Parts: sequence; structure tokens; C-alpha cells
Amino acid sequence: MSERNLARLTSVRIQGFKRDLLWLAPAVLSTLCVFYFYLDSHPYPSFGSGLYMLISERIIEAGYALPETIPYYTDEGVPFAYPPLMFYVVAVIRDVTGLGPIAISRYLPGVVTVAYLVPTYLLARDLLASRPQAAVASLVVAVSPPVLRWHISAGGVVRAPAFLLAVTGIYAGLRLYRDRDSRWVVPSLVLFGLTVLTHPMYTVFFALSYFLLYLQFDRTRWGLTRGMVAGFGGILLAAPWWTQVMAIHGVDVFTGAAGTHGGIGGGVPALAEVTRIDFTSLEVVWQLLPVVGIVYLFRLGRYFLPVWLVAVTLALGKPRFSVFVGAFVVAVFLLEGVWEWLNLDEWSVSRRRLVTVALVGLATVGVAGGAMYASGAMNAHAGSPSQPQFIDREDVAAMNWVERNTASDATFVVQGDAAEWFPQQTRRTMLVGPWGVEWKGSDAYTRQLELYEAVSECNSAQCMSATLAEENVRPDYIYLPKGRFTVRGMEYQRTSQLAMSMHVSPEYQTVYENEGVIVFETMAGEGE
Repeated sequence: MSERNLARLTSVRIQGFKRDLLWLAPAVLSTLCVFYFYLDSHPYPSFGSGLYMLISERIIEAGYALPETIPYYTDEGVPFAYPPLMFYVVAVIRDVTGLGPIAISRYLPGVVTVAYLVPTYLLARDLLASRPQAAVASLVVAVSPPVLRWHISAGGVVRAPAFLLAVTGIYAGLRLYRDRDSRWVVPSLVLFGLTVLTHPMYTVFFALSYFLLYLQFDRTRWGLTRGMVAGFGGILLAAPWWTQVMAIHGVDVFTGAAGTHGGIGGGVPALAEVTRIDFTSLEVVWQLLPVVGIVYLFRLGRYFLPVWLVAVTLALGKPRFSVFVGAFVVAVFLLEGVWEWLNLDEWSVSRRRLVTVALVGLATVGVAGGAMYASGAMNAHAGSPSQPQFIDREDVAAMNWVERNTASDATFVVQGDAAEWFPQQTRRTMLVGPWGVEWKGSDAYTRQLELYEAVSECNSAQCMSATLAEENVRPDYIYLPKGRFTVRGMEYQRTSQLAMSMHVSPEYQTVYENEGVIVFETMAGEGE
């Protein structure tokens, strides 16, 4: 290639890169705005990642060896069978930077949430063959509450990187099958292996989407062979983890966990959610447009996006995946279907103007809705605020007291969602709680979940004692929130009835209290 041709090719690439940055900018800027409102309204992270942070600490303590169990979450601890990649990443971050668990849980998910917009845009650009449509799709993904909920919150420490890896891997699959370019086999293999090592649900999303790309673009032996190399190669790449876990805990640790958290397969009820429109919510934009868009695409005989959306919904049943695919449907519908239906060619309206109007409108509605959702100002589930903080300043103070003033082998029952953070913050055993128990099987998980919910709903000392005695649970201390708190993300308003009942009961003695928390010692436990 001559110098002139090389210079021309370089110039074209630079110009294309600049155009991509321009089209990606609305999504990135919108997410940065939403992230700012989240941080401003959340001095502590929403939802929980206390178990994740404790896992990273155990990895450091073990010299970066794979731990067998994680202590303090129930009396026997829980098996460590989680895909370990992000726990090792967090361990390195903590080792190198000295950042604490709360800071990492606040900032890391948001940073990765911005990062995964890049492969989202590239996938939409190449799949839809349109930069404007890619801009719309990535913007919808950026501000949609169902996507934000589990990615920008504390659990996004694991889920947001898993999403980043999965979407990047799906893009690699598109380049492999559409372009028949074997150079994308190795990136696909590595990305699939890393996704396996990060989160099982996102692994299924990756594999299903990858398979559908094969069916759409390259139903040949060539494509099948390379897809199998990427899939089985990724599983083998993760083998040092899953073989060691099975050697320690057996195969049952995986099969048992598969039956918890709804398992794989959302089924018809999840698909029905796609068509159940809530016109009282700002989320109606992201609910209504994909449904109308599917009708438009079917009318044109363009089946890939509708099939992808239905398959993901049926297989996973999680709105964050359905909304992601739905964003591609929305982009096509807005910039093709609306143009056609309004017959804008006769109005002499330029397509650039329509794109600008669409982006401005979506960004305005999206940032407003996303900011309200991220800041916890929106009613998200059964009237409870979105993005609840599981702990606050009073919880941290109370947990610090527990760590300093109770025996290292003391046991606790914690009411409310602060329980998820309690073992990590105190290094004390929490006897009741479902976190991590899924690896013990569905029966153990269900028992812990039901007991945790029953304890958290108690509003008298008699209820607390009877509920624990029925399950033969005898803690040394009871940790109670005051005022508002959450149980599984659902908001409760605690009156003074429980505290007064515990105060006058001979079974309990107050040993610590601040504005938000009371800690009781169980007096009956002393004589046993």
C-alpha cells in the first residue's frame, strides 16, 4: 500500500472514530448525569454488596487462593462457589488503592455502567448499519431504569462488568458471523470465558445471543465450528475455577443454586411483562415503544430483533436484558417507522433533524426518569422507593460498636436489609439471612429467606422469640432498625411498638442504641 493510500485510510478511520464519538456522546453524557444524581443522593450504596466485599477480603487473607467458604453468613458460613473474577478484581483494587468496601460499592458500578455503552453502541451500529440508530439504542440502554437498577447499584460490582463482557462478546460474535472473520474467534472465546467467570445469568445471555447471531448470519459448518470453539474454549478457560469448586463442594453446589432466584427460564409470565404497559410511570416510554416496534418489524418481515427479544425474555425473565434488546427495536422504529408513518419526506424534513429531535427528546425524558430512579425518588416496586440504601450512618456506627464491644464468636439476628452488610462490617456471625445460601441448595435457601422475612416482619418481642424458637435459632444479640428500613428492598415503617416490647421483656436487655438502631442482648442465652 502506498503512503498516499495509507494516509487516506488513516484519515477515513480517524473521521469515522470522530463520528462515532459524536453519536455516542448523548448516551455517555446522559449516564454521567444519572450517575451524578445517584452519588449525590446516596452517601451509601443502594442494595447490598457486603457479601461481595467480604469475599474479596477473604481472597486477600488467603494470599489470592480460592477460599472454600465465606464465614459469618449463617452459623456455618456459605460455600464459595460464585464465579470469582470480579472478587479478585476488587481484591486487587483494595490492595493497591486502599479504598474501602463502601467507596468501591458506590463508584465502581457506575464507572463500568458508562464503559459498557461503548460496546453497546458498536453492536447497534454494526447490527443496524446506522450510527443514528446506534445512538438512540445506546441512549435508551443508558437511561432505562430496569438496566440501571442492578448495574449502577452495589450489586453492579459484579453485574455491570458481566454486562460489559457479555455485550462485548456479542459484538465479537456479530463480527465473526456477519463478516466471516476468523480473527474474532479468539476474542469471543476469551470474552465468553471471562463472562463464565463473572456471572451465570449474563453467561446465558451471551450464549443465547451468540447462537441467534449464528442462525441469522451464518448457518454453515464454518460458523458452527467456530462458534463451538469459542463456546467450549471459554468454558475450558474457566475450568481452573469450576473444577476446583466441584472438587471441594461437589456438582450439587451448582445444580442446587440453579433452582434459586427464579432459575433460568422466565417463561410466559416474563413475556407478559413486556406487553403490560403502566401508563402512570415514566417507564412507559421504554415499555410501549418496543411493543409497537415489534409490530412494525414483523410487518416488514424483519424477524431477528423480535425473535431476540422474545428469546431473551423467555430464557432469562429479567427486564434488564429485555430492555437492552428492546432498545434496538426502539431505535429502528423511531428512525424508520415514525419517518414512514408521518410521511416526513413530503414535509421536507431532513432525517438529521428527526434524529436530533429524537435524541433530544429521549435524552430529556430519559435523564429525568433515570435521575429520579437513581436518586430513589421514584416508586419502583409496590410503592417502595427505587434504589434503597441498605445501610446508613447510624447502621455503620452501630456495626462499629458491635465489632469493638462484642465477643468474636457472638451471634446475631439482624432485622431488615442492613443484615446483608452486617457480617462484612462487624466480622460477627449472622444466624438468619439468605445471602450466599443459594449454594447450599434451594431448601436451605428457602428456609433462610422465609425465616429472614418472618423475623423482619415481627413487631413484638413475643413474635421475635416465638419465630426464632420455632426454628431453634438462639442468637446472643438482636439488631433492630428504628423508623424506616427495607426488607428485600421493600420499605417498612417501624413504630416504637417493637422497641418498647423488647425493652420490657425479661428476655432482652438493651446494650446499644442510637437514632437509627437498637441492639439487644438475649438474656435467656446466658443460661443455656
